[in-house]
Amino acid sequence: MSILRSLASRDRVFDFLVPVESPVDVRHGPILYLEDVTVSFDGFKAINDLNLTIDDGELRCIIGPNGAGKTTMMDIITGKTRPDSGQVWFGSRHDLLTMNEPEIASLGIGRKFQKPTVFEALTVFENLELAMAADKRILPTLTARINGEIRDRIDEILEIIGLKPLHARPAGILSHGQKQWLEIGMLLMQRPRLLLVDEPVAGMTEQEMERTAELLTGLAGKQSVVVVEHDMGFVRSIARKVTVLHQGSVLAEGSMDQVSSDPRVIEVYLGAEAEEETL
Repeated sequence: MSILRSLASRDRVFDFLVPVESPVDVRHGPILYLEDVTVSFDGFKAINDLNLTIDDGELRCIIGPNGAGKTTMMDIITGKTRPDSGQVWFGSRHDLLTMNEPEIASLGIGRKFQKPTVFEALTVFENLELAMAADKRILPTLTARINGEIRDRIDEILEIIGLKPLHARPAGILSHGQKQWLEIGMLLMQRPRLLLVDEPVAGMTEQEMERTAELLTGLAGKQSVVVVEHDMGFVRSIARKVTVLHQGSVLAEGSMDQVSSDPRVIEVYLGAEAEEETL
C-alpha cells in the first residue's frame, strides 16, 4: 500500500476524479447545454457560435475534420478553456463557466484523453482502488483495509471493462486497448454522469475496437457518453446520433445515415475520409 500512499499525496491532481454521487438535476432539461459559445485564439475562432445539447443517458458521437473545434469544445466543458462568450450548463443549475476544473469534475464530468494515463507500476485492481479512494480523505482511506463495498464496486467495474482475469497484473503489461478500458474503469469507479471520450480506438486492433464498441454502448443509459472519433467504421458501429463540427460550429446532426448523405458533410469531411475508408 506504500505505493498507493505516495501516489495520493495532496498535491497530485487526477483527471479521472469525480464524486460518488453527482448533484446534477436533469428534470428540467438536458444534462449538457452549450449556447452561442465562441472562443478565439490569436484571432482564429476555434469555436464559433456553437450550440449543442446532450440528453441524460445519451451516447453522442462528435466527428469533423482536424481543426473543427472538437478538442476545444471538450476543453470548454471541463473548464480548461474559457470561452469569449456564450453559456455552458450542466443540468439545470450548474453554470460551468463560473467553475474551475476540480469543481466541474466534482459534479460528475469525467474526461478520457486519447492517450491512456494509468499507473503502470500498480495492478489493475490497485488502479481502480486508487480511483475510488482519491476523492475522499485520501490518506486515511488508503491506510484503511479495503471494505466489502469497495471490493464489490471494483469487481463490478472489472466485469464491465472485461479485465477481471487480469486484476492482479501490473497495468504496465496491458495492451494498448486494455489500458484504455482500465482508464474508462477508473472513471466509472466514481459513477460519473457524463463521460467525454477522445478517440478511444486510435491504435487498437479490430478485436479491441469491437470490445470498445460493446463497452461504450453498454454504458449508454447509465451515463451520458460523448465520443470524439475519426474512425468512421467505429462511429457507425456505436452511433445513435452524430454531430458534425466544422469551423467551430455544428454543420449537421442526426443519424449516421443522415449525416453521411449530407452534401455539406461529404464536401468538408467525409469526401476526404472516403479516400481512406469507404463508409
